[in-house]
Amino acid sequence: MSDAPVHTLTELSVEHMDSPLGVATARPRFGWRTESAARDLLQSAYELVVTTGGRPVWESGRVPAPDGVGIEYGGLDLASRTRYDWRVRTWLRGREEPSAWAEATFETSLLRTADWQARWVVPDQEPTLHEQYSLTGALSGAEGPTTPPAERLRPPLHLRQRFTVAGGVRRARLYATARGVYEAELNGRVVGDEVLAPGHDSYPHRLSFQTYEVSELLTEGANVLGLTVADGWWAGRIGLTGSSANYGDRLGAIWQLEIEHEDGSVTTVVSGDDVRAAVGPRRYADLFIGEHHDATRELPGWSTPAFDDSGWRPVTVEDGGLDVLTPFAGEPVRRTREFRPERVLTTPAGDTVVDLGQVIAGRLRIAVSAPRGTVVTLEHSEVLTADGDYFSNILGPNKDQTDHYVAAGRPGEVFEPTFTFHGFRYVRVTGLPQVRVEDVTAVVIGSDLRETSRFATSDPRIDRLHQNVLWSQRANFLSIPTDCPQRERAGWTGDLQVFAPAAATNMDVRQFVERWLDNVRADQLDDGQVPIIVPVIPSIAQDDGAGIGTTSAGWSDAVVIVPWVLYERYGDVRPLRANYGAMTRWVEHQMREAEAGLPPRLADRELAPEQEARQRLLWNTGFHFGDWLAPSTLLESPMPDSVMIAPQRTGELVAAMFHAHSLRLVAEVAAILGHTDDAARYRDRFARVRAAFAAEYVAPDGRLPVEMQGLYVVALAFGLVPDDRRAAALKHLVALVHANDDHLDTGFVSVPYLLDVLWEGGERDLARRLLRQDTAPSWLYAVDRGATTIWEAWTAIAPDGTVSPMSMNHYAFGCVDDWMFRRIAGLQPVEPGYRRSRIEPDLDADVDVVSAAHDTPHGRLSIDWRRSGDTVSVEVTVPHGTVAELALGGAVEHVGSGSHRRTVVHRRAQVESRSTTV
Repeated sequence: MSDAPVHTLTELSVEHMDSPLGVATARPRFGWRTESAARDLLQSAYELVVTTGGRPVWESGRVPAPDGVGIEYGGLDLASRTRYDWRVRTWLRGREEPSAWAEATFETSLLRTADWQARWVVPDQEPTLHEQYSLTGALSGAEGPTTPPAERLRPPLHLRQRFTVAGGVRRARLYATARGVYEAELNGRVVGDEVLAPGHDSYPHRLSFQTYEVSELLTEGANVLGLTVADGWWAGRIGLTGSSANYGDRLGAIWQLEIEHEDGSVTTVVSGDDVRAAVGPRRYADLFIGEHHDATRELPGWSTPAFDDSGWRPVTVEDGGLDVLTPFAGEPVRRTREFRPERVLTTPAGDTVVDLGQVIAGRLRIAVSAPRGTVVTLEHSEVLTADGDYFSNILGPNKDQTDHYVAAGRPGEVFEPTFTFHGFRYVRVTGLPQVRVEDVTAVVIGSDLRETSRFATSDPRIDRLHQNVLWSQRANFLSIPTDCPQRERAGWTGDLQVFAPAAATNMDVRQFVERWLDNVRADQLDDGQVPIIVPVIPSIAQDDGAGIGTTSAGWSDAVVIVPWVLYERYGDVRPLRANYGAMTRWVEHQMREAEAGLPPRLADRELAPEQEARQRLLWNTGFHFGDWLAPSTLLESPMPDSVMIAPQRTGELVAAMFHAHSLRLVAEVAAILGHTDDAARYRDRFARVRAAFAAEYVAPDGRLPVEMQGLYVVALAFGLVPDDRRAAALKHLVALVHANDDHLDTGFVSVPYLLDVLWEGGERDLARRLLRQDTAPSWLYAVDRGATTIWEAWTAIAPDGTVSPMSMNHYAFGCVDDWMFRRIAGLQPVEPGYRRSRIEPDLDADVDVVSAAHDTPHGRLSIDWRRSGDTVSVEVTVPHGTVAELALGGAVEHVGSGSHRRTVVHRRAQVESRSTTV
């Protein structure tokens, strides 16, 4: 065997990013991938060196390790605002010669509160009007504003600071954030490409700031730094109720510009009492309501040295407020793609409507050719009526989604709002005599996450379903994981809990989700409770009129389940370590609640001692959403009353099941982290809860006390049905599916497990049939009605075309995408981070061609298979540093890295629909 290097290292990353600026931690993680023309390569060790200014700060030495995933820096804490170089080389199993050194750089942000010399500046302004609406009032339409936005909202503010640069500039960094959302300018040029900075955080506990490279924007002599600040999440209307001033009612900003000169000296420019402020051209800008921009009031050159700011007003300088500042981690919100609309149409009602052809989160950029003073209005919606007319499908206070632009009457005029975004496909345009396709650009806004999946088959409807999931993820992974990009835009913990596996397949969500989990920990209560919305929206958290509590099973359990998914899909232990304390506090809270009370149906009964002891193990009290939105429950009464049927009917069992599931996962996490005593204690508690659940809720014939599909699904998925009753319980589930004419009747927390439970129980044809149903409730029903994203409700558009006032962009039910990758394509993680995978395509699927891939932390895992008669040709690619089990036609072989081709003879199974009687 030759000792010559056969591999190279590529895609070097720090905190999952390529040569990042503004790394947010003093102890970052490194990563790399192995590339080679050879096959069957496995890493055995690495050596990593970090230097600054040519001086080593950490040398790992040769460290045994199977991969380059989540390799943690091991030296003394890194310094703030410092550039570091790093290099790495690796050894392969069975070879003595290492790879060549691979090199990259990164730079840290301001890592400590003491690094800040700046102070908060607050312009003179009229405080935001406090609009507070209740959940019940907002949902019923009984509450809402009675005056137009222009009379209620406050304008965004320009902030401007003069400073002088003496001498050449070697490097300059701007650190900035705001109470509100902001856009920075230097000498008339916009800084960076982020939008809606600083993003949504749990502002009372943490407020992210950005790091910008601004060296090329500075000039010797006079300079001006400008910030425009708008309401954003801080003061604007947010959440289901559309209430305002949730975190504060005055806008402010803070910044620190650090300039390193060629001679090594440093000039620091900080926000302070030399800042001046004024109102700009925007009458208001609200994330939900929209933006009103009056181009006749623009201030050309306002952020340049030549501008006369003598009429501007001074600001108030505030001390404090530095302890919550935290460097932004991960990829920010950006304009991620742009495209022309599909058409411009005239509706039967005579409206001019732009049809993008795709539901998005973002905004419209439109060319405006109109006389000075012309008001152009853009109204946004996701759907048209059955007759083709414009229809506003989002109800509730302050859900206008309407932008206004007052034309300046100049040539080449273009409008794109800056401080708002909308969830929409259709835009009704008024004020322009003509709108052409070439005058309009759809601008997609979202967190700029790298997409990591490919999925295509010979069935265009299945492909469209996958694309719908992907588009819903693009729209809702915007600063935080939201439920929908129009009505609420809230970080419902349950939504991400059910969707996390699909999310991690389709995009590199590591830092995005880890940052959200930072907010989860910040918002966790002292007694361990985990809110159902993170970041907490105070106006909703304080509203108890709807009877919804702080926590709920399946929602709050995200603090356990989501870090576990990150570990499972990326192989990095840090999310487990970072969230372990929050996990244990949560399950300990569940345990205390279980011991403290009984469910209402038992509260007034005298229980036998053994039953009471069992009940004290089961967390089954308090409010829980249960199997939320189970389709059959929504048919039992009119909205909105029907949505509370599932909580009332299923909450008790769902809570007990998720408590058991979280206990089991926390025990696993404790073992991985080396907390052996905790692991033993939580395993024992899980075993006792499991036995109590079986005794209380699982009859000898496998029946559950509530005959609903979702409850059987979750009980079977979480292993809570004793082995001797599993087959019977599965038969009951199958009977319920058949009784529903082979349609699903699963709600929020059970949909992710439905097809897997059937699949693993031997009911594979039934699982396939449910996926391919095209009448409601089903995934393809929406596809056949032209859906381009995942709907909130299975029948958001009725069979007769009637449109409901529901969200057409909720990713939760798109969790099926994970099943399609794992079952149809067959790409399955077996060990964390896909270090070992199983490739087991469904050769009985009703498709003839499948092409799928997922970019794992080690590289691309892919499969392409094609059927021709009874012959199936298969090509798979396994990333270097990993191994795979290839399961085809009943045979399993172990394959190493590289490409592999196989041909198998496999007659597609033909299984007819059948009924099951239990």
